[in-house]
Order: sequence, then C-alpha cells, then structure tokens
Amino acid sequence: MQSLTKPKRSRIRSSALESGRRSLRNQSKKETAAAWPAARWKNLWGCFDNVNAQWEIDHIVEWLQEQLRTTGTNGLVAGLSGGLDSSVTAQLIQRAAGTHSLGIIMPIHSNPEDALDAEAAAKAAGLRFYTLDLSSEHSSIMDASFAALHSLGVDKHPRMADANLRARLRMSALYVAANALGYLVVGTDNAAEFFTGYFTKFGDGACDILPLAEFTKSEVRELGQTLGVPAQILQRAPSAGLWEGQTDEGEMGLSYAVIDDYLKGRPVPSDEKERIERMHKNTEHKRSLPPIYHRR
Repeated sequence: MQSLTKPKRSRIRSSALESGRRSLRNQSKKETAAAWPAARWKNLWGCFDNVNAQWEIDHIVEWLQEQLRTTGTNGLVAGLSGGLDSSVTAQLIQRAAGTHSLGIIMPIHSNPEDALDAEAAAKAAGLRFYTLDLSSEHSSIMDASFAALHSLGVDKHPRMADANLRARLRMSALYVAANALGYLVVGTDNAAEFFTGYFTKFGDGACDILPLAEFTKSEVRELGQTLGVPAQILQRAPSAGLWEGQTDEGEMGLSYAVIDDYLKGRPVPSDEKERIERMHKNTEHKRSLPPIYHRR
C-alpha cells in the first residue's frame, strides 16, 4: 500500500485526535466513545477548521481496509438513500474494497427521486448495488401491529413508530446481505447525527463500523466534492426520507451549520446550544450498550 504523508499544516489536527484517542483508550473499559461528554467532542473538533479532504479520504480508505484485515471479513456493504452521507460512504467503500463492496437501495413508500439519486451515487462510485423495495413488508408489520394494539386502546399510528420501523427494516436487510457475503455493515452517520443522537436505535445506528462519525456535515460535503459525488446530491436538503416533505433540519429544529459550529467550539445562540446539549444527554442510551442488571 502506498505510504501516506500528512501535510505539515494538518499536524495540529492529528495531535488533537491522537490525544483524544489516547485519553479514550486510558479510560475504564466500562466507558466508551458513546459516553464522551460534550467538552471532549468539542476539544477534538476545535482544530478542524481546515480539512485536507484528499488526505482524509486516503486515510479513511486505509482504515476501512484495516478493518477488513483485522476482522477477517470479505467486504463492505452500506445502505444508499440518495443523500450526502451515504453517497460519500459509497465512494469510500468502493475505493477500499473494490468489487467486494456493495450498496443496497431500500425504498419504503419513498419518493422515487430518492432511489434515482441513490443509483446515481452508486454509478458515480462504480459501486455494485441492487434495489430491494421493502414497502410491503413495512405495511404488513404496521397493519398487523396496530390491529393488535387497537385492542389496547391505540387508535392511530405514531409517526415515529412508522419512521423507526423503516430504519430497522433497512438495517435488517443490510445484515442479511452482510451475513450471506461475509461483509461488514458500514454506517453512514456523521458527527452531528452521532452527537445529537439523530439516528434510529437498532436502525441506521446499528452497524459494524462508522467511518464518518468524527466528520461534521460541512466536512462530509467537502469529502463529497473531492470524491466526485453528483452535484444534485451535494446540493439537496438533507432528509432521511421518513415521510413526505421531511427534512433532517426541520425535524431536529436545528441547522447542521449550527451543530457544526458547536462541535468546532464556536459560539452559537444560547437556546440552540441548550437544545444540542439536551439532545446529546437524552440520547446517551443510543450510543451505549443496554444496562445490565448485576446480580447481588
């Protein structure tokens, strides 16, 4: 493998990251990155104002290849939504594993434009892919569940139950492919999503490895520009496609720009700072293993 040399201007970033990682490794085994306090995240990202996108891409690819070697697995698979994060992930896994990488497009009562963008992302990356429509499976589970729940007095379908089922069905389908092929499932969450808990527990948050969880949304966009992600994907409003007209920022009540600024240690309005920190605290369970009762 070609030796990768980091430009001198990026040394402060490397030092900050390595310091943070050493600190994490020195913690009690009971603690994980999931429980990092907000201050630690902000300290790590405070030096990340100047991203060398090509250097980051080369090292993410190297890291993905190392994950394959250390786990003895055969390749990498990721879900493709047509959004920025999954499109960047598509490029990265193809570069890391070549023909042993796979993308799966999984519409569930989705806008057809999402699937078209996902196909465009896969083709731009040269990534093998297939489409698996899970709409009927989603409807079957929702209908059967709420027919039973009706007897308990539940008369309407909560929107989040519907949305979270979509994410969990997709992750189940990814693991079917991963098990059949001996692949690792690659998650697509970025730093803003991981820190605020803007992902579905055991849905899109369930994966084997997370290459983008230390990259803000703006940094992921820079990676996408360098990787050659199609322009319409770089420019589209971020959306999980959970319902018609849904956008990430509308659902969170925060812009990615504000969250990125917070993670970089920049000043943000006090009400938005409080909201970000409240979201982080309230979603700690998503980034941790389930509590275990210890016998006495």
